[in-house]
Amino acid sequence: MRLLSDSEVEAFLLEGTRTAKLSVVRKDGSPFVTPVWFLLDDDGSVVFETERNIVERARLARDPRVSLCVEDDRPPFGFVRLDGVAEISEGPEVLAWTTRIAARLHGS
Repeated sequence: MRLLSDSEVEAFLLEGTRTAKLSVVRKDGSPFVTPVWFLLDDDGSVVFETERNIVERARLARDPRVSLCVEDDRPPFGFVRLDGVAEISEGPEVLAWTTRIAARLHGS
């Protein structure tokens, strides 16, 4: 497996309409994985959305450590894994991000 440069990672994440697999930490410390749609912010951070009352959001509020995996299911296959700390946002910027994420995934 070869490591990608920062620009290769960015290109990989921006290509097509891939879904990320988000791993959060359960109360007992075990991992929980779920698919999320995402975009990259201009600063290089990954923006994804969960519903306000969904379980992942409560888990992120308790323990913001996350791991995201985005894969290419076409040969020769590949993936990018990102580890970090999530920040929960609320307010008008959330609607703007939701709209941008939906536009990417629906080809608008």
